[in-house]
Order: sequence, then C-alpha cells, then structure tokens
Amino acid sequence: MSRLKKLIRQGYSTRNRVKLVKGGREYFLLLQKMIDKAAHSIHLQYYIFLDDETGKTIIEALKKAAARGVLVHLHLDAYASQGLHQKTVQDMREHGVSVKWFEPLFKSRHFYFGRRLHHKVVVVDGVSSLIGGINVCDRYNDKPGQPAWLDMAVYCEGEAAYIAYHNCRRMWSKKITSPSVSWKEADDFCEKIPHNEQTEVRVRRNDWVKRKVDIWRSYLEMFNKAEKEIHIMCSYFLPGMLYRRKLSHAVKRGVKVKVILAGISDIMMAKHAERYLYDWILKNKIDLYEYQETVLHAKVATYDSTWTTIGSYNINNISAYASLEFNMDVRNNGFAMQTEALLNDIINNHSKKITWENYTSSTHFFRRIWQRFCYWFINSVLKLFTFYFKQE
Repeated sequence: MSRLKKLIRQGYSTRNRVKLVKGGREYFLLLQKMIDKAAHSIHLQYYIFLDDETGKTIIEALKKAAARGVLVHLHLDAYASQGLHQKTVQDMREHGVSVKWFEPLFKSRHFYFGRRLHHKVVVVDGVSSLIGGINVCDRYNDKPGQPAWLDMAVYCEGEAAYIAYHNCRRMWSKKITSPSVSWKEADDFCEKIPHNEQTEVRVRRNDWVKRKVDIWRSYLEMFNKAEKEIHIMCSYFLPGMLYRRKLSHAVKRGVKVKVILAGISDIMMAKHAERYLYDWILKNKIDLYEYQETVLHAKVATYDSTWTTIGSYNINNISAYASLEFNMDVRNNGFAMQTEALLNDIINNHSKKITWENYTSSTHFFRRIWQRFCYWFINSVLKLFTFYFKQE
C-alpha cells in the first residue's frame, strides 16, 4: 500500500502545522503570498471566482506564477462562476493558467442539476493548503467602506495538504500528465515541521454521488462525543431530523450548545426558512445568536476545546446530498481554544442573542406562515433537483 493511501486510511495525520485565518484582507494577503512563493504547482477549486478588483488581483498573481513555470490549475463551478468573463478565461489560458469548469450546464457527461462544486480549496506545491468558506470576489474582501462578509479558513502545511493536493489532481483529471510532487519531497518538508508545532489534521470530503459523506460524519461524531460545549457557526443552518435529534440529546446530557447564525443574509428565503426552526432551537434550550455586522458566511464548529472543523460545509441537506464540500478537522486543544475564543468574541460583541421573548414578539402569525412556506419550498426544491441522483 502506498504511503498516500496509508495516510488517508489512518484518518488524522500528525505532521501538520496549522493557522486559523480570518476572511477578508487577511485571507487574500495570505492567498497572494502563497501564489507568489509557489515553485512547482498551484491547485485552486472555487465555487465563485469573479474578475472584479479582488479577482483580477489573484488572476494577475496566477499569470505571473505560470510565467515562471509553475503549473496552475483553476477548477471552477460552472454555474456559480458563470459571471467570470470569457475574455478573462481566454486571457488566463493564453498566459499558461489552466482553467476547467465543473459540470458545465448541459455539457457534462453525468450532469446532475443541483450538484455543484462548493469547494474553496487552494494547495501550493503539494504541501501548503488554504481551506475554508471564502470565495474569490470583492464581497469576501475588505474594501473601503465595505467590510468583508464574516468567514474563516484554516492554513495547513504538511501531510493533510499533501492529501488535499492529490484530491485536486484526481478531480482535475484521471489522465493528468503534469509531474506530481513526490512523496519523498513531501516527506522531507514534513520532517522539518518542529515537533511542538505538529498538529493532528484530517481531510474531509462530502460528495454523496461518489459515496463520500466524511463531513456529515464529522458533525455526527461531534454531536455524539461532546461532553461540555459545542460551538456552531453556520451561514445556512437547516439541520435534518437526525442532526436535530442528536443536538437535542447532547443538550439533555448537559452539553452547552451555542449556534451563531446570520442576522443579515444574502439569501432571504433561506433566512426565513432558517428562522422557522428558531422555535425548535429555543424549545431545546440551545443558545442562539444572530451576527449583526455583515453577512455571515463562515462554516465552523468546535467542541470541548479539543476539536475544530472548518471548510465549505453548511449544516443542511444541500451540503449533505447535493454539493461537493471540503473541510479540514483539526484535533488540537490550542487551535480549538483559539477558535472558541474568536467565536465567543463574536457572540459577546457582534451578535444579538435570540430569546424566546424577542423571537415571539417579532414573529406574528403571517410571518410564521411565510417562514414555514420558505422551509417547505427549499426542501421541496432540493428533492426536485436531487431525486434522480445515483450513487456511483
């Protein structure tokens, strides 16, 4: 068995160094630094990638990398990134940047309407990665008078990044001919990570069609194992019946559950559907908060100051059954405590607590009917778009 297969099978790898990254300027400065330092290859997978000011900055960096001989592969969702102009795509290709579309509308061999590439993944030289919920366009960046949407990512160097790298290569093409980063090169890099900085990290994917439900299982594991406290930050929170039952059981056994959701949403129907569940959340004694500053887009969870997951996965059936999702699980006390501290700061200083009193006072009969309709509509549309999905 190859070393790569052994790494994947063992779950958590140990020779990794991680850093929590906030969205906005911090994320894009790091992304550009990674691109500028690339020596061998860059793999990028994005749901939304536009050629606005932020996108153009990243595109220019990618073109410069390609000019110095770096292999650049940009894999984009064909639906969500359709705003990327064809002239821009052609210009990138002429400058050596390979661009590929995931599931082009009506052109894909196995097209499933509703199955989208929701990844936000960057891997450089096979050993450095940036995984989160952040797309490439202005609204995810800090602009004058326009703060970025709230989001997070994890920067990881080491074995987990090497696994992510090979996943990017497989998704690009089974017949990819460009030379890969060898295990020896990756091993030499990992050996240089100081022992006191080494962190357990696990790569997690969700693609129901390909029988990958890793992230779904990670959340289930958290609900079952938590003993003290769970923090969840989610942009579109619509848990199914099993997740709701597990959350309810966690509360009953004494776990403190805190959920941070969007107060300002980019998809109002989804927000109304989410608020339909507030009655259930509050009745089950889950602490509920709405972030007030900008749109909340992060997908992060921690429990018991020991474990964290960050990536593109939302707690809803779209992420569970339709979209391709990518997360990294980090099993490390220091990292979990840092993430919890950031989430608690968001709760205490930037969010509104939703109580039974302020919820019922703002939700009259007709609004409740509308919320129920939105909840029904979103679930019905999902079933309509995915009823013909077949697992391979």
